[in-house]
Amino acid sequence: MVDAISRLARAKVSRRTVVAGAAAAAGIAALPGSALAQSAIDGVLTAPNRGGWNDQFDTRSANVATVASNQPVFSPNTSSAMQQAISSYQQIAMSGGWRRVPEDQTLRLGVQHPNVMALRERLAISGDLSRTAGQSPAFDTYVDAAVKRFQARHGLPADGVVAAHSYQAMNVPAEVRLGQLQTNLNRLQKQSYDAQRFVMVNIPAASIEAVERGNVVQRHTAVVGKIDRQTPILQSRITNLNLNPYWHAPTSIVRKDIIPLMRTDPTYLERNDIFIYASDGRVIPPSEIDWNTEEAARYLFRQNPGKNNAMSSVKINFPNPHAVYMHDTPQQSVFSQLMRFESSGCVRVQNVRDLIVWIARDTPGWDRSAIEKVVSARTRQDINISNPVPLHFTYLTAWATDPTVVQFRDDIYRMDGSEQLAMSDSRPVAYQPGEQVVTGITY
Repeated sequence: MVDAISRLARAKVSRRTVVAGAAAAAGIAALPGSALAQSAIDGVLTAPNRGGWNDQFDTRSANVATVASNQPVFSPNTSSAMQQAISSYQQIAMSGGWRRVPEDQTLRLGVQHPNVMALRERLAISGDLSRTAGQSPAFDTYVDAAVKRFQARHGLPADGVVAAHSYQAMNVPAEVRLGQLQTNLNRLQKQSYDAQRFVMVNIPAASIEAVERGNVVQRHTAVVGKIDRQTPILQSRITNLNLNPYWHAPTSIVRKDIIPLMRTDPTYLERNDIFIYASDGRVIPPSEIDWNTEEAARYLFRQNPGKNNAMSSVKINFPNPHAVYMHDTPQQSVFSQLMRFESSGCVRVQNVRDLIVWIARDTPGWDRSAIEKVVSARTRQDINISNPVPLHFTYLTAWATDPTVVQFRDDIYRMDGSEQLAMSDSRPVAYQPGEQVVTGITY
């Protein structure tokens, strides 16, 4: 696919020549200048295989609900839908793609501005706005609905306001999006899964699907690893749940987080119910450790269950060589963040109790009532799952369960081969002593 795009780029002497070539293929090469380019765009907009909108375009149907689906990403239908989407994006790219939308204005409902014309064209080419919605510098309800649909497809807050993040997603060239689709189709086709029942974590989307018999029965927002502490790609099975768990700090977190925190706040461990243990089980007072060295990394750090515990109510265990797991968090506000790449590799799960009830469904004696009773009592309890649930941590930045609704996400770990697909906000930052998630640690 990269070679195909390279050939396309070499053949494209300029944007105008590509548009002209596409137009000539359509038998309209005699049209001059802007009429030629517009004819190529019209060819894309009227292509019968694009789908998405009908002639009775209505803002009530053009909302984020049209993006939602109970079809899982891991499905035979996804491969077929992505292939159809690739065909559409090939046509768009060969017709010159889309023009860059000027980024010098924040656009929203009610605004009158010449940039709205470029916005309308961009949204129409990608299938978010019907060509019957007209051309006008007014940001009307048609454009508002189309912007919200576009934002939902790109994992952005669907607020209808076109600002920095929306512009960044819109102005990725069509040929780059085409390459992104090809790259992710290849990843998807290499993936094996049990269609009956599984959990899938999509790292770039920071989202989780619980799938049963070909349908998504639960979706959960997630927080995944930072770019310098990445969540690994893996396949495993969920075998065990710890209710009201202890938290054992990995050596990497002791070095990167706890030691720097103790240098600036010597009361940190005491305030967060974290105790230090020697290999013989002896509790070591923090005052006995030289925090100006890495001496502390030799010991075990364990946090007791309770309101400050880094995993809050539950830890979800599965065998893996990376020592990662899924868990609850006492800081629920992190799930409302746009950039949910904050952990040290583990996966935090919003509404995690719904997920663990589903996971433990076939385990005798562990229905929702029993689980909630233990959690409320803050007593330690382990649950061994009778039928371990297959688990997949995957990396998909583009997919489609419907060929007219193509989903894109930022290439947070820079695996897709284009810098334009990674948001600048995802770059690693230096550790700040004040960086805290209740316990002061990003885990």
